[in-house]
Amino acid sequence: MASRSDGINSTIGLGSTFEGKFFISGALRIDGKFEGEIRTDDELTIGPAGKVRTNIVAKSIVVAGTVIGNLKAEEEVRLLETGKVLGDIRAPVVNISRGVIVQGNIIITGGSSKDIKKLIEDSYVGSSGKSGDSLAKSGDSPKK
Repeated sequence: MASRSDGINSTIGLGSTFEGKFFISGALRIDGKFEGEIRTDDELTIGPAGKVRTNIVAKSIVVAGTVIGNLKAEEEVRLLETGKVLGDIRAPVVNISRGVIVQGNIIITGGSSKDIKKLIEDSYVGSSGKSGDSLAKSGDSPKK
């Protein structure tokens, strides 16, 4: 699993446990266990043996291990075949490999900073020039 960053700045190694706040400038790789809060301006990689219980904010996130918490990436979230996530994911791009297990909401923003629900609803109304009347007549209703 190659990182897109020039190099890993910090590592929580296999067999290591870290609890607390970890705010880092640079890339971070977790192969051990982490509980707390993580923020990085670069890539965060959770290796196949990594176990993380936290909300994560990073430039990009790669999950090959287990995460309990929400993921928010500025650029991309990549869920590799051994990845498991219990939490919500928000990013402009989300790549999901076969074998991944996820429970939570996934919001793919496409890079937009606008309200995604409103953007989609406006697109629907604007595409036909009509409101949702045709759905109501057909008996179908949009999911909320």
